Amino acid sequence: MNGILKRYLSGDGAVVCAVLEGTEMCREMERIHKTSAVCTAALGRLSMGASLIGYTLKNPGDTVTVRIDGGGPAGTLLAVADDRGNVKSYVDQPVVELPLNAKGKLDVAGAVGTDGTLFVIKDMGLKEPYSGQTALVSGEIAEDITQYFADSEQVPSACGLGVLVNPDLSVACAGGYLIQLLPFAPESDIAQLEENLKDITSVTDLLQNGMTADDIAQKLLSGLSPELLDASEPAYTCDCSRERTERMLRSLDAAALREMAAEMPEIEVCCHFCTKKYVFTPQEIAKMADEKEAGHNS
Repeated sequence: MNGILKRYLSGDGAVVCAVLEGTEMCREMERIHKTSAVCTAALGRLSMGASLIGYTLKNPGDTVTVRIDGGGPAGTLLAVADDRGNVKSYVDQPVVELPLNAKGKLDVAGAVGTDGTLFVIKDMGLKEPYSGQTALVSGEIAEDITQYFADSEQVPSACGLGVLVNPDLSVACAGGYLIQLLPFAPESDIAQLEENLKDITSVTDLLQNGMTADDIAQKLLSGLSPELLDASEPAYTCDCSRERTERMLRSLDAAALREMAAEMPEIEVCCHFCTKKYVFTPQEIAKMADEKEAGHNS
């Protein structure tokens, strides 16, 4: 269920490129959420994008949340990744059926919507998380992430994301890349990258042709003497637990907890990201309310 995520640096140290082979991660995402083909492509792209952004974070424990509210029938799409590229994601409406777009491809922009916003929230252990946003430019997700970096972080970037879905709705291949220019990048590097990107049809074409992360990086950074910086094996994985769910319930006020305990034979909390269910008895909920009131009165 693990992917391969590698980061490369150009010989002059001015261009950073991360490449993700994320097929197994997307397969796990589709297994959990039972998404229709177009939602698999949309949520898979967002998951791959969040994983690549997560890998740009500097410290263990840092996380990034990427959310798209595009006004399309899929509703809100959300992905959360850590500094190693591990990711979990969620879509409001996992089953959306749309005709193919004008290019004969899955209509991701139609499912996501094009009239809305991409939000990026980075939690880096500071007092306040960093948050930025940009208006959607296409709803195809990779272009929207590229635009976000230009608008909110002033980092010239190029992002490519792809998820190929089989006729039986399984994931054939998935992955992505994120190229970023450092402030001192010379014009010659930019010209070389633009030339290289002209030859890239799609990420899924490259993966289907058997290319590895190393092969893709060599193609993207051709003429720039790329060297491998570091690597990770990210997974689609959820860090929910009964303890975390209990903490969430304890954040409710005592009156809300008492109402829950009185009205429900059992209280079931389902995790959006992995669909795992946590069940609490009315007695457990009532005890939380008692402890909350005791804490207030002490």
